[in-house]
Amino acid sequence: MNFAELHSQHEPLLIANVWDAASAVAAQKAGYQALGTSSAAIAATLGYEDDQRMPFEELFYLVTRIRKVITLPLSVDMEAGYGDSVEEITTNLKRLAHIGVSGVNLEDSRIINHVRQLDDASEFSSTLRAICSGLKSENYDLFVNVRTDTYLLAHENALQETLIRGQLYKAAGADGLFVPCVTSEKEITLIADAIDLPLNVMCMPNLPPFSRLKLAGVSRISMGNFVHSALQSKLDDVMKAIRCHQTFEGLFANENCR
Repeated sequence: MNFAELHSQHEPLLIANVWDAASAVAAQKAGYQALGTSSAAIAATLGYEDDQRMPFEELFYLVTRIRKVITLPLSVDMEAGYGDSVEEITTNLKRLAHIGVSGVNLEDSRIINHVRQLDDASEFSSTLRAICSGLKSENYDLFVNVRTDTYLLAHENALQETLIRGQLYKAAGADGLFVPCVTSEKEITLIADAIDLPLNVMCMPNLPPFSRLKLAGVSRISMGNFVHSALQSKLDDVMKAIRCHQTFEGLFANENCR
């Protein structure tokens, strides 16, 4: 199955979100069907804050290294596209397609005066339509997964706003709808039923089990930066333990379990 077809299989597509070549290799060895990058995890790896603070060239280099060590489909978190115009964003996406990237995430919010805000739905839809048309007109086969941040930003009418935006984004050419931070099984079902696009939800503390998400109509489940954050927390603990205890013994405590 190609990347698009993985969104219509019997079980939801579980995406392993990675941030460098080593994490990508680990995910491939673990048996995942497809990988996605996490912009927040990559930014942290390279010493940047999230929200497009790193130059696209640095992101592109890291994606190139990931692409070289795996054979699985790879989707890249492109945030708002790393460009100020349709032409610049589309050029960035084409460059990713040329190195074998199968899909991208584009989101409908951005940081303005240090505060994340939803884009105007109509304006974002127009931009999305132009991007998707530009890709399709030149036969670029990229799965465009559009992230709406209605729940992430705790919109006062998150469900209704998601339904409105989902319909607009489908009409504009989106291949999938990503709704991070939604956890209500009832609302997930309503979104999946109302929007004729593969629905992507993300790891959250109160997210239902995968079996329930399947019944709710979810097509894709992703991890965000939570795996990277968990490992980073463990790394912090290990570094502190070595310094505090003045021994490396803790590094080998589970050696016999490998």
